[in-house]
Amino acid sequence: MKPEDRSVRHVPVAGRTVTLTTYRLGGVWHCTADNTDPGARLSRAEGSSKEAAERSALAEAEGLLTGKKVAPPTSCSG
Repeated sequence: MKPEDRSVRHVPVAGRTVTLTTYRLGGVWHCTADNTDPGARLSRAEGSSKEAAERSALAEAEGLLTGKKVAPPTSCSG
């Protein structure tokens, strides 16, 4: 399979800039969130929609950057 509908955007999270990279493989959306500087990956998530995958990845990234624990998703049904 080849990634489709790839997008990259920068969003502020907990006072830092986070890069979200989102793409679709088949019917599943994948999203990674990384700390733009120094570029360390913070989280990865999957979902049935682009918004669901981004929401999960952002929630986990925000938890890491603020020191708050975030409960992992119970499924990838988004």
